[in-house]
Amino acid sequence: MEHILSAFVEIFTPGVFLFLFIGVCIGLVVGSLPGLNDTITLAVLVPVTFSMDPSYAFMLLVGVYTSACYGGSIPAILLKIPGTASSVVTSLDGYQMTLKGKAGQALGISTTSSVFGGLVSSLVLMFLAPVLAKYALRFGPPEYFALAILGLSTVAGMSGKNVLKSLIVCAIGLLIATIGMSPQTGFPRFDFGNPYLLEGIPFVPMLIGLFGVTSVLEVAEEIGQRSKGNVSLDIPKIGKVLPDKKMVKRLLPTWLTSSAIGNVIGVIPGAGMLMAIYLAYDQAIRSNKDKEFGTGVPEGVAAPEAANNAVVASSMVPLMALGVPGNSTSALFLGALMIQGLRPGPSLFQDFPEVAYLIIVGFFVANILMGPLGIMLGKFLSGVIFKIPKEVLASVIAMLCITGAFAVGNSVFNIWVMLFFGILGFVFNKLKLPHSPLILAVILGAMMERGLYQSLVLSKGSYMIFLQRPISLVMLIVATLFAIAPILKKIKQMKSASIN
Repeated sequence: MEHILSAFVEIFTPGVFLFLFIGVCIGLVVGSLPGLNDTITLAVLVPVTFSMDPSYAFMLLVGVYTSACYGGSIPAILLKIPGTASSVVTSLDGYQMTLKGKAGQALGISTTSSVFGGLVSSLVLMFLAPVLAKYALRFGPPEYFALAILGLSTVAGMSGKNVLKSLIVCAIGLLIATIGMSPQTGFPRFDFGNPYLLEGIPFVPMLIGLFGVTSVLEVAEEIGQRSKGNVSLDIPKIGKVLPDKKMVKRLLPTWLTSSAIGNVIGVIPGAGMLMAIYLAYDQAIRSNKDKEFGTGVPEGVAAPEAANNAVVASSMVPLMALGVPGNSTSALFLGALMIQGLRPGPSLFQDFPEVAYLIIVGFFVANILMGPLGIMLGKFLSGVIFKIPKEVLASVIAMLCITGAFAVGNSVFNIWVMLFFGILGFVFNKLKLPHSPLILAVILGAMMERGLYQSLVLSKGSYMIFLQRPISLVMLIVATLFAIAPILKKIKQMKSASIN
């Protein structure tokens, strides 16, 4: 407690607080621009921090990491274009709320949910880091395979009445995930002789295409169907933003559950933020069976936003306690620490407690700063976007998409990937096929395949390894229950219909 209190005192000194504030602002702006994310931004900023005071450097990085994933929810809600990959699920219900004239409410729910999840994970990092880190090390290849299966089982829960369509899209996603180098043999698969495909389909350009380019094509189609008339977005004023007490009470169970899921997934090295948001969204669906998600349900915004920000600080748990990065973004913190001559792990808390606890407290304060700053940015962007004619808006979105896709690796090939998936997303919308199973399968396909091969190597070809390890066994059982639940529900409905 002495170190924590000292860190709070230091963080409110003018210089340290200023850099944290600047980091939060940068993260919000970066998150709201399609194609840019916290990983890219931190990769640029880490070398810059070499000559900076450690306190200033880490506060800048903490601010960016904390707010970037939340910033992506703003364009996801207003335009159905996720600014970051972590806002993919937010767009499902957030954009529908905007179409209903509830953009302000959606932004408010996103903000409060993100702050709640972020604060919870900051407290977890503050008090439980060493304990949770030890459990995280128990995850091996069988556990990662089972975790991937558990993630894919959420497709059944999120599919609603279109289980078959969701399964078809999921299969397409798994096929796309096989593109690139085989984890078993090291030989290229389905690369068509293109060296850019050796590492698989670039994920960020794919997302930009599925959401950004698809929205441009839909706007172009709508404009083409209108001969004359007003072509501006016919959306009411943003209205009240912060949720009232009744809404907070309604969302509290979702916040608690989603934050818990985000913290658990965040602590597991390599599990990823997308896993957390899909599990949280699926759990929200199962807990609110009377609501039709994807039509503008507040819980559909609260669940993924609470989960993705809960992952942020908790992903630092294995890094700071054991020196093992939780994900690619926290791995950049490893570089920043080493640049400053610090070695993460148990010795960090013993040798440099002032730095370790300043970073921990920084996450807590950054989440508090993120609330009002995020609302201000959301109000500003919504006020601008809703006044822009659709032709101009579509042009701006197209430019942002092209710039964002090219910025990922500075490759023209990424633009072609973006265009391909933009057309694919447009076709999906025409056929009423969901996008989420495709994204989830692409993400988890590689994890599942890698975990399967590594597990079989460990067990010398025996599949019993998945059942002999308690954690993987439990996750496989839960995944089975998730998968068969819609089938049992359908059978129950058919029996009740026959009786009536």
